[in-house]
Amino acid sequence: MGTALVTGATAGLGLEFAWQLATARHDLVLVARDEPRLEEVAASLRAAAGVRVEVLRADLSVPDDVERVAQRLRVTGQEPGGEAGQEPGGARRPVGLLVNNAGFATSQHFVDGDLDVELRALDVMVRAVLVLSRAAAGQMVARGRGAILNVGSVAALTAGGTYAAHKAWVRTFTESLAAELKGTGVTATVVAPGFTHTEFHARAAADMSGLPEVAWLQAPRVVAEALADVRRGVVLSTPSLRYKAASALLRAAPRAAVRAMGHYR
Repeated sequence: MGTALVTGATAGLGLEFAWQLATARHDLVLVARDEPRLEEVAASLRAAAGVRVEVLRADLSVPDDVERVAQRLRVTGQEPGGEAGQEPGGARRPVGLLVNNAGFATSQHFVDGDLDVELRALDVMVRAVLVLSRAAAGQMVARGRGAILNVGSVAALTAGGTYAAHKAWVRTFTESLAAELKGTGVTATVVAPGFTHTEFHARAAADMSGLPEVAWLQAPRVVAEALADVRRGVVLSTPSLRYKAASALLRAAPRAAVRAMGHYR
């Protein structure tokens, strides 16, 4: 069924993307910082789904690591394997689906927060998405087929700090990319989930205990809807009717009212 590359593939939505794609018989290239966990996830996917899985350890806040992932995305035909982290003896096949999923919440105010944290977030959720999308789009257009799926957020429509700003960039960038790719056989989709049960908030040490259960989405549903929208060539994917409604309200509300809602952190 082709090869998909997923960033942030060892936890949260990234891990769910990996499992659903493997179940659909896609070979995988998994990208994350934690090499032992990458290898563990890869072994589980190979055993359970019988697909080829490459692992590529990379910190997407480091330009050299981003470039290594970009080089993998530029592969246009089967190339000999043998690089560290690859499945032994396997040829590297072109990536037909890029899932730019890696990201994290800064959980701090901008003015008095750690600037290095902000710069790292910018590199992971903006710069890496830009560089990897460019690398993938180049080889996909040359082959006349492929898809890019960027993980955004409903937070993009809020005034929720730099995280919301990064996701707003991802949304606008994806729409622009989709327009540029029209007629090439390559598509671009941005999925904008709301609050989703994953490790995301726990890793950010965010207390979400006051949020009612009705506000939460389940990761399998978010991923399934996102992949279905990719197959249909949908540009803006918003899982669940309630977040479609929330997004419509945020777009229609006066920006002063949106700002008054406070930070999404």
